[in-house]
Amino acid sequence: MKIAVIGAGAMGSIYGGRLSRHNEVYLIDTKQQIVDKINQSGLTLLEGDQELVFHPQARMSAKGIGPVDLVILFVKALYSRNALDAAKELFGEHTYVMTLQNGAGHEAVLGDYVKRSRIIIGTTEDNGSVLEPGKVRHGHGGAGYTNVGLLVPDESGILQKIKDSFDCCGFNVQIHQNIQKLIWHKLFTNVSLSALTGVLQVDMGFIAEDPHAWAAARRLIHEAVAVADQMDLDFDEEEIAEEVKRTSQGNPTGCTSIRADLRDGRKTEVDTISGAVVRAAHELGVDVPCHEMMVNLIHSMEARSRG
Repeated sequence: MKIAVIGAGAMGSIYGGRLSRHNEVYLIDTKQQIVDKINQSGLTLLEGDQELVFHPQARMSAKGIGPVDLVILFVKALYSRNALDAAKELFGEHTYVMTLQNGAGHEAVLGDYVKRSRIIIGTTEDNGSVLEPGKVRHGHGGAGYTNVGLLVPDESGILQKIKDSFDCCGFNVQIHQNIQKLIWHKLFTNVSLSALTGVLQVDMGFIAEDPHAWAAARRLIHEAVAVADQMDLDFDEEEIAEEVKRTSQGNPTGCTSIRADLRDGRKTEVDTISGAVVRAAHELGVDVPCHEMMVNLIHSMEARSRG
């Protein structure tokens, strides 16, 4: 497949690097230092005690690449539209776009660039961290699931084609008929733990440990499950709460992305996390005052940091 990966951070590098084994891969990033390093000496992934070097074609822009079979978006969600606007020449009549970004509701943006039938949404269980330009530590060594699905029935067979293409490069793709349920299952943790640790500026373990923080988390979970119920996604609120609590207890010193972004003065992805619940709730007529408050608080903290 001819694949363009937009964003050469940790996840973009993991997918762009590994997929270049058996595909024609273009890794697009706006940082000249990263692009030069990859083109000069390759993209290095540290997996366990192995140091693997891959050679995707790194570019500062999409110029000259032409239409591709698949675009994979790995920028922060708040930069998705800018990134896609700058990469319009990648989109042809038969191009699919895949998002494995955090949060939900990304299809609302992607639908401005391709038909709804050509949007692939999903989640990834892989993780990684950038060590230096062109060098990334891959946390799971390729063992995490890549979960994908379409918004419409897969009449073209594209999901099996993607599975075959990805799996031969060391990934483990799982095809889902109801991918929204999986995305919302992951969202419950983000809208409770990630949002709350950001506002409180605490480690993940604090949420389950402190009764006041846990009461707030339970309210956020309750509202999110109520929205999911109206979407016919069928979740058990008590089971979700127990899962979130175990995640908090199992990562006592964990630092969520929203907390880190607010701490370091960066804009967050709250609009595709808590904001995704708010948008869906408004469409469905569900009241979610706590999530509305979290979105407003986090945006005000972003503004305070910039000020």
